[in-house]
This record gives sequence, structure tokens and C-alpha cells, in this order.
Amino acid sequence: MHGPAMSGWLLMALCAVTGSYCLLRTRTGSAEERRAARAEALMGFGMAAMAIPAAAVAPPAWGWGLYAVFFGIAALRALWFSRRSGHHLHHLVGSSAMVYMAVVMARAGAGGHGGSHGSHAMGSTSMAGAGGIPLLTGLLLLYYAVYVLRSGARLVPVAAAATGGRSAPGGWGARPELALACRLTMGIAMFAMLLTL
Repeated sequence: MHGPAMSGWLLMALCAVTGSYCLLRTRTGSAEERRAARAEALMGFGMAAMAIPAAAVAPPAWGWGLYAVFFGIAALRALWFSRRSGHHLHHLVGSSAMVYMAVVMARAGAGGHGGSHGSHAMGSTSMAGAGGIPLLTGLLLLYYAVYVLRSGARLVPVAAAATGGRSAPGGWGARPELALACRLTMGIAMFAMLLTL
């Protein structure tokens, strides 16, 4: 299926570019801003890896377990740092959503739940009928829908108040409107990935 594979590659590229910019942001700002940028870079690259179409590279059976463990550790880290900043609660939700998707994919691969809908934007087997928990998937979709709408609304005033096209003193890594755009992009990508459950 050319269409789903193409959307998977586009989603992968978008997440990889977003992760790269977040990595650039780790060089500027306060310690808390750099910590948040590292968490966002990790999420961007993780989402990019999960979005690679299965037709191109099917992860090994243990790959989904590795994703689950990796993002489980990231979720615990976000929980620890959420004591200092509420933004880390969003990282906690994102990391937990990645664990959830990895577990569903591992279960789909082990149980042969892959549907007949062909490839999808996330990875190894079709998540149509993969056995995700509908209520949990719905709650995560609702969270990301609200997050995307809220981030988009916040982005408009920040972009309008930007420095008139001039680079911020800290360079590209210190542009608040680009940081918000990255968060918006990752929220949209997470919503798209959750839709495949």
C-alpha cells in the first residue's frame, strides 16, 4: 500500500526534524529549559523510529519491548521532574502513551492480531484490531486533541510577538515560537499515531 507507507515516511521525517530542533534547543536556556528540550528530543526521535513503515523495516519481536522499557524509564524521569515543572506532566503523558503503543504493538505481533488494513504509519503490523483499550485510547486522543488546539492557539500570539524576523539573542535554539511549533507538531504526530490503534 503506497499511501500508508508514504504517510509513515512523512510522519517519520517530521518527527525526526522536530527531534533535531529540540536537540538544538538543549544548548540554550536555563537548566529546566534544557531538561525539557532533552525530553522533547527523546520523544521526537522515539516517535520517528516508531513511525518507520513496516514494509521498509520491520522491528524484531523484542523491539517493542525495548521501546516499552525505554519510554517507561522516560515516564519515571518525567514523573520525578514534574515536582519542579508542570510541563513535565505532559512529558509523563507522552512517555506513557509511547509505552502503551509499544505494548499494544508487541501484543499484536505476538498474537497475530494484524488486521487486513495493510500498513500504517507506526510500525510492524496493522494496529486496526490490534487490541488497544478503547477507553484509554480515547482518553489519550482527547488529551492530544485538546493539547494541539491549545498549543495552536498559544502559538499565534507568540509568533506575532516574535522579534520581527530577527534571530533571538540565543540563536535558533532560543526562539519561543519554534519551541511551541515543535510541541504542536509532536502533539499532532502523537494524535495521528494513536488513531491507528
